[in-house]
Amino acid sequence: MGLFDRIKRVLGANLNDLVSKAEDPEKMLEQALLEMQEDMVKLRQGVAQAIAAQKRTEKQYNEAVNEVNKWQRHAQLALQKGDEDLARQALERKKTSNDTSVALKTSLDQQTIQVEGLKKNLIQLESKISEAKTKKEMLKARITAAKAQEQLGNMVSGMSTSSAMAAFERMEEKVLLQESRAHSTAELIGSDLESQFAKLESGSDIDNELAALKASLNPSLAPAPEPKLLNPEQPTNTAKATQPVDADLEELKRQLDRL
Repeated sequence: MGLFDRIKRVLGANLNDLVSKAEDPEKMLEQALLEMQEDMVKLRQGVAQAIAAQKRTEKQYNEAVNEVNKWQRHAQLALQKGDEDLARQALERKKTSNDTSVALKTSLDQQTIQVEGLKKNLIQLESKISEAKTKKEMLKARITAAKAQEQLGNMVSGMSTSSAMAAFERMEEKVLLQESRAHSTAELIGSDLESQFAKLESGSDIDNELAALKASLNPSLAPAPEPKLLNPEQPTNTAKATQPVDADLEELKRQLDRL
């Protein structure tokens, strides 16, 4: 492949790529529909012109037929009047009018076929334009949805999901670490209090055991028993002891009095 052919191909490919990128589907649909409508306007104008020409030809044909009929009547009248030369001239004019009418009839038939074809084409084009309008609205809706989806995709792809998730994971680790520290601190405080109370309890047991050991070795060092509190309403032990003596004395006196 020659150098110029390669350059031509590269330039053509780049140009096609630029054109493809520059094409906006929505604008292209609008332009295509506009061109179809312009064609319909031109076709309507062509149909109108063809119909007008058909009507002119039809009028000329009817006039030619009337001329044929007129010269036919003139020829008959001339023969009736015995003027054969005049009748011949009338027949010659009839032939000319008849040739004209035949040519006009051929042209009229062709124009009629042409007008019918143009009308069918116009109907088909109008149907295609109506269908194109419906498709355009559907395609515009699809284009809008595709653009929205593309924008959403770009937004999602532009978001740093991995870094955001990593940040969440880091925050979760910090929270877990903070909770672990708080739990450890609570356990340390609780164990410290328990150890202090355990020391107090163990210290009290040791003191009691030490006091008991001292008392066993030296009874004088034994702790005096704690005095019991008496209820002022109840009598003392002395009062309880004298009550039976008094009763016995009174009983002895009664026995002596009976003697």
